[in-house]
Amino acid sequence: MSQTISAAPVPPAPPPSRRSDTIRDDAHARAVAEGLAQDFAAGAADRDRDRRLPWAELDRFSASGLWGITVPKDLGGPGVSVETLVQVIVTIGEADGSLSQIPQNHFYALEALRVGGTPEQNRFFAERVLAGERFGNALAEIGHKDFKRRTRLDRTSSGWFVEGRKFYCTGAIFAHWIPTLVASDEDGRQVLYLAFVPRNAKGVIVIDDWDGFGQRVTGSGSVTFDRVRVEPEWVVPFTASFERPTTIGPFAQILHAAIDLGIGLGAYRETLRFVRERSRPWIDACVERASDDPLIIHAVGDVHVRLRAAQAVMRRAARSIAEAQADSTDDSVARASVAVAQARILTTEAGLLASSKLFELAGSSSTDEAEALDRHWRNVRTHTLHDPVRWKYQAVGNFVLNGRRPPRHGAI
Repeated sequence: MSQTISAAPVPPAPPPSRRSDTIRDDAHARAVAEGLAQDFAAGAADRDRDRRLPWAELDRFSASGLWGITVPKDLGGPGVSVETLVQVIVTIGEADGSLSQIPQNHFYALEALRVGGTPEQNRFFAERVLAGERFGNALAEIGHKDFKRRTRLDRTSSGWFVEGRKFYCTGAIFAHWIPTLVASDEDGRQVLYLAFVPRNAKGVIVIDDWDGFGQRVTGSGSVTFDRVRVEPEWVVPFTASFERPTTIGPFAQILHAAIDLGIGLGAYRETLRFVRERSRPWIDACVERASDDPLIIHAVGDVHVRLRAAQAVMRRAARSIAEAQADSTDDSVARASVAVAQARILTTEAGLLASSKLFELAGSSSTDEAEALDRHWRNVRTHTLHDPVRWKYQAVGNFVLNGRRPPRHGAI
């Protein structure tokens, strides 16, 4: 289906109208997510088909308080468990895969702050998040790994400035702050920082030019920084956070696993509905209803088991991350990284299987454009390309066979 991509800058994000609601605890977070998901599911197909950015839905999502659930209790938040966080992402993703991806970098930035930020920085940004403000991201460079051509942090006598261009900036369109990966020259080496750039700062240009066939309404466009001034208090060490064992990497990766699982569960839900209500049995099955076709029953059971296995492994990985957050050592972080790699393998494969089996089991009528069921496959296929799953197998195998810990970065 063709779509028109705007090459023009998008309007600035509006300021939050009010303080977001307060989530009390883990059970409350899950209940709020389930309530929102019911509403978000109703318009998901139309938003994807029309490539209509979910401004109203995002405002409801963040105003619900769910975007502040990882803020620690001593900073005014509920400090929910990693397991609850990923379940919230799964629940929203089952309703709309794009909506579940948009806050991924928001939570990633909060974890980077927790690990590498000062107490004052954590307090400042926690207050902003609890007031309803959202973080996007500008991490990926456009085609160059050469540090000399990366987005730069220039520290001069007249102030600190960010200069460069990024792409795959999921959520930047909707954000109030854009955490941006920047390079700086220090003591003869290149050092990376995460600069929290105000979305409406002078020199920030956000362009809605994401034209992937999946995750169409994630706002994953480009961002240009034309000598944008930032305050030193908005800049957090990044290189230093990977020179010691931290949970930034596995934390980021488990959120991706939750997104893929949620999309897979959404596809599976549609499979059950279609088979029960509209599909026809194959003639050789000699049954009246498709839901009584023994080969369909077998395939539905197979998908169910794989999705539930992926969910169980993901929950175990979430608990492993929590243990590593409480005591970050080389071994605890390695165990968490491997557990998350296992989860990403299973959520990738289960999500792709569920979205593909949807058409095989539902039949030809499920391909009607009006049904818009192809969005599940397009979304999970696009998102699972974020990091190659083949390297997850390598990380797991090298750990269990040779005792080698995974590398410290955000892609394992």
